[in-house]
Amino acid sequence: MEHSGRLAAFGNQLIEVHLWLREELARLREDVDSHLDGHGERPRELRAHCLTFCSALSRHHTGEDDGVFPVLAERFPALRPVLDELKRDHHLVSDILLRLEELLGGIQPDPGPSEARRVRAELDGLTALLESHFVYEEKRIVTTLNSLNAPGWDAATPDFLLTTDPRQPGTSRV
Repeated sequence: MEHSGRLAAFGNQLIEVHLWLREELARLREDVDSHLDGHGERPRELRAHCLTFCSALSRHHTGEDDGVFPVLAERFPALRPVLDELKRDHHLVSDILLRLEELLGGIQPDPGPSEARRVRAELDGLTALLESHFVYEEKRIVTTLNSLNAPGWDAATPDFLLTTDPRQPGTSRV
């Protein structure tokens, strides 16, 4: 089966999106740590950064759940258990993002130790879950994505590849 370079690159583009999301999460963690240590952005800017990251991550996962996963499940039925596991991860991530948004929405200009521990614990959990999720997803579906011929995806970037990073393919503002 012959594929265009763009189609053959969907799995590789997924890895690039994951790398960008990892970088953004690291930046968010740095901003949170800086604020919690009394040196960083005011809570309003910190919450805006969190909302931007959360929105980009949610859009990526929704694009996978509603777009690419159904296509993969139909064309590669043996992947259904993997896709179901990835969807379960998406729900766990969504729950953490909601808790994180709530915590950062109510964070004080001078947070106490217990508030700082709660925020850091949610970020630690999110980081661990996303790293495990990204690695599993990349190992299990990148090769399949790179072999996928999905008419229409070469005309418009699929939602699971859209980011808010102007350096990335399929860039879109959230």
